[in-house]
Amino acid sequence: MQKKGVENGVVNAAGDLITWGVSTNGKPWTVGIADPDKKMVSFSSLNISDLAIATSGSYEKYVVIDGKKYAHTIDPKIGFPVSGIKSASVLGPSAELADAMATPIVVMGVEAGLYLINQLRNMACVIIDDHNKIYTSNNIRLKL
Repeated sequence: MQKKGVENGVVNAAGDLITWGVSTNGKPWTVGIADPDKKMVSFSSLNISDLAIATSGSYEKYVVIDGKKYAHTIDPKIGFPVSGIKSASVLGPSAELADAMATPIVVMGVEAGLYLINQLRNMACVIIDDHNKIYTSNNIRLKL
């Protein structure tokens, strides 16, 4: 779209977003981060431009068996569904990279996921654990 002259825009592909330019008010785009406990509700927002955001987690695709929730993402070390993180939202230069980082962070856990993202240039993340505690990488500020 940019090659065709579209100076400002947002493309949403199943929740993975890429932004460029500015919104109609001349400011960066405001994007919401979904509350994993309340479908279609944002718990926070970020102002971004020329960035992508993608989210992975256990809050949309899961099954409950005998009162226990099992996520769709499997931990390859143990062969069972992951636990510990409800949601990992990653910001980066492309939607593909942000998406490729979000699921591994869910598998790795909070501490290892933050350590990884904090080592990468132009990357940031917001993680919500199973107890609703919010963690952010070193280079991000949320509007709560």
